[in-house]
Amino acid sequence: MPAPRRSLLALLMTAAAFSAAVAFRSPEQPAPPSEPPPLTTTGGPKFWKGNLHTHSLWSDGDDFPEMIADWYKTRGYHFLALTDHNVQSDGERWTAADTTPVRKGAVAKYVKRFGAPWVERRTVAENAQVRLKPLREFRSLLEEPGTFLLIPAEEITHRYKTKPVHMNGINLRDPIKPIDGADVTETVRANIRQAEAAGKKTGWPGLVFLNHPNFGWGQTAEDMLAVEELKFFEVFNGHPGVRNYGDATHASTEKVWDIILALRLGKLKMPVVYGVGTDDAHGYHAFGANKVNPGRGWCMVRAPYLSAEAVVRAMHAGDFYFSSGVVLSDVRTTNGTLAVDIQAEKGVTYTTEFFATLKDADLDSKPTTDNDGKELDVTRRYSADVGKVVATSTELQSSYKLTGKELYVRAKVTSSKPHPNPYQKGDVEVAWTQPFVQ
Repeated sequence: MPAPRRSLLALLMTAAAFSAAVAFRSPEQPAPPSEPPPLTTTGGPKFWKGNLHTHSLWSDGDDFPEMIADWYKTRGYHFLALTDHNVQSDGERWTAADTTPVRKGAVAKYVKRFGAPWVERRTVAENAQVRLKPLREFRSLLEEPGTFLLIPAEEITHRYKTKPVHMNGINLRDPIKPIDGADVTETVRANIRQAEAAGKKTGWPGLVFLNHPNFGWGQTAEDMLAVEELKFFEVFNGHPGVRNYGDATHASTEKVWDIILALRLGKLKMPVVYGVGTDDAHGYHAFGANKVNPGRGWCMVRAPYLSAEAVVRAMHAGDFYFSSGVVLSDVRTTNGTLAVDIQAEKGVTYTTEFFATLKDADLDSKPTTDNDGKELDVTRRYSADVGKVVATSTELQSSYKLTGKELYVRAKVTSSKPHPNPYQKGDVEVAWTQPFVQ
């Protein structure tokens, strides 16, 4: 027997009741927002603090990568690149757990900070080992959007004969195996080219900078000048053995920077080279002026948000400065003027020097010779007008307006504050801007 048909009135009443039930929500079940809250990528560009040269137990550092990243994060850094020699922190690797007192202490600190379940151990042929975590595994433990970022990187470590040739590839997807060149210049050029080619192939925007040219007296200004692909190099490196300040025979890295800028712009019609400041940290357990510690040099990169791509783009645009302690609240290049605003600390004084090479400066050079008149393989001697001080200020806001006579101008801010763990005994905190070309 067929079921009786429901009346139209009954159907309407059922529909109304269903609609009312759907519309009703208890206070414990609030309606979802109509739109999700905005992500924190707005507010305009700001300076992000980061170190782009650091070593861990994946090569010749003395601590675990998570511990190193945690050190930087808890001290207000926003980004960090772990740049171990010819390797990225990837794959399966174990390290000795108790071969030295330093290693025993490192493992104990590691367990205390991250917990015993995180620290994986094993014994092989009666040797205690700890597993080194790869970046892809530990980055989620430490990264925070808009707060802290880990950038994959590598120190491409090579040499030409007795001369070290080291450079950092930043935001690399895969490790780069160094290759030989016919001389120092060609070795630098070949390895920059292959790192850049790898970035284009993978679609990962990156950058390459030459490390510590005075380490082992690896590169002269003339060696670097000939490499058109060179866009960045370390002017300040916190490793106490890299000889930033040169000596009676060798130019300082800052003088090398001025020579390269002057000759590129004044003779070769090539673009500027940007300066970089880094730690090159290896040691995280014993601190002192003769130790290879973190916290000595970094870059302040201005970008609209914190990502590897944003950091790389800003650095290629020259929108960053580097520092060993001095903080700049702003650096501006407008209307033919380089302006610097210092974020002052109480009781600290500051001197801002503007360095320039004028278009009519003598750019010729002479060789450096030994006592027998034999030419030495070092940076040649140039006029004092190459990279001379053209203005000085002790104000917290200072500027230099180009007159049209300058090839470039750059600023250096030197404070009266002693560095708490200096690269060299007696160092004070400093900041350097990038060169400005009108």
